[in-house]
Amino acid sequence: MLETLGLEYHYQHGKKIVFPEIEVKRGQRLLISGFSGCGKTTLLSLIAGALKLQAGDIKFDGINYSSMSSLLLDKFRADHIGYIFQTLNLIPFLSVSENIALGIRFSQSRKSKVNDLNQEITRLVKSLGLGKEVLTTPVNRLSVGQQQRVAVARALLGKPDLILADEPTSALDAETTKKFLNEVMDAFDSTKQAIIMVSHDASITHYFDTVIDLNKQHA
Repeated sequence: MLETLGLEYHYQHGKKIVFPEIEVKRGQRLLISGFSGCGKTTLLSLIAGALKLQAGDIKFDGINYSSMSSLLLDKFRADHIGYIFQTLNLIPFLSVSENIALGIRFSQSRKSKVNDLNQEITRLVKSLGLGKEVLTTPVNRLSVGQQQRVAVARALLGKPDLILADEPTSALDAETTKKFLNEVMDAFDSTKQAIIMVSHDASITHYFDTVIDLNKQHA
């Protein structure tokens, strides 16, 4: 499904990172680990198409990112990729349901996979351990752990092929992280979507099929 070849990134301060080649199949769980500053978020941003390729290629179902205009890449990303941001990027004054619905706002393809929006949002929040009573609650009234689940539901809505997750457990304690990942991985098992997660937390590696340690790659 996804393949990266010869990716490099040159930062303005002169640092250069050469990334390992990656191949992700449908339904696969990939963890990219490493300490802060090793390039985890940069790699995720390149895969998302949010950073311009400087060297190398990224192919998604055989389609090369470098062959697409910015407009086409934006549409492609909206159709095929769900993103869980480290800062969540939820809109505080909107309800849980309204925030989740934003996940398909810019993708007709993902909208077409949702027959009943309210029913699907309810199913997602329940699968992630939230009660349907939170659906009308503004997200700024939720705990951090609950907000994380809302961000995951938004990314899952409309079944994009690939989910990218940037340090989604960084603000959670160990017990909440365990509960959160158990629920998230159960949700992925039911949808067969692939996930690439970046994290510095070595305790979560057992949740993934494949682990790439960028520290070892740069050693």
